[in-house]
Amino acid sequence: MYKIGIDLVEISRIKKSVQNKRFVERVFSETEIALFSKKATVPYQSMAANWAAKEAFSKALGTGVSGFSLNEVSVLRNDLGAPYLKLSGNAEKTAEGYEFSVSITHTDELAQAVVIAFRKGD
Repeated sequence: MYKIGIDLVEISRIKKSVQNKRFVERVFSETEIALFSKKATVPYQSMAANWAAKEAFSKALGTGVSGFSLNEVSVLRNDLGAPYLKLSGNAEKTAEGYEFSVSITHTDELAQAVVIAFRKGD
């Protein structure tokens, strides 16, 4: 069985939100924060894309953001820049038995993500 989640967010909304340290710590994992910190300028587009991927993940599960924290869902990039999800804590438990494919994109104003969840072995 396949499940799909999608989310679209205005980058300006995330840019405003990340000015609050508590928001950043509540939403992003330590690994994500470390990666964002390595950039010469604040990567608002990437931060917004990661937000959208986390929301799309929760929609693909069908749970919404319930039973886990957003910072337990890390949206990372492989050596080629392709995004992937790394789960921990309750997010990992909630998603047990599923694998995920994620795609993100952005313009200057909007970031979007699609997450496809599928049962392992399907």
